[in-house]
Amino acid sequence: MNTFQNISEEKIIYRGDYYFLVYDSYPVSPGHILIISQDIKSDFFELSDVEKIELPLMIDKAKEIIESSYSPNGFNIGMNCRKAAGQTVMQFHCHVIPRYQGDMDDPRGGIRHCIKGKGYY
Repeated sequence: MNTFQNISEEKIIYRGDYYFLVYDSYPVSPGHILIISQDIKSDFFELSDVEKIELPLMIDKAKEIIESSYSPNGFNIGMNCRKAAGQTVMQFHCHVIPRYQGDMDDPRGGIRHCIKGKGYY
């Protein structure tokens, strides 16, 4: 099973009680951060209630780290849960993707574009 357990300590930019943060190895945009569960949990739905409580705090921390080095105009926050949703590393991780004015011609619909044609309504 493909997990994040082999990430070296020097790549970790922040560590909480249940998660650690790293810059994405294949970033969608400059500053793209992953929030990764320290224990192997397959996806969001396997997290405990206590782990779910810390997640918004980690999202805020990721935003703070991104904004300390970049000047994004917006953010996409997303999780792929299971293979049918595009998950390729089977350990919980949440993407915090900074967005920049002009990075797409028409960003309306955001995450809805994960299925062709569904982003336009």
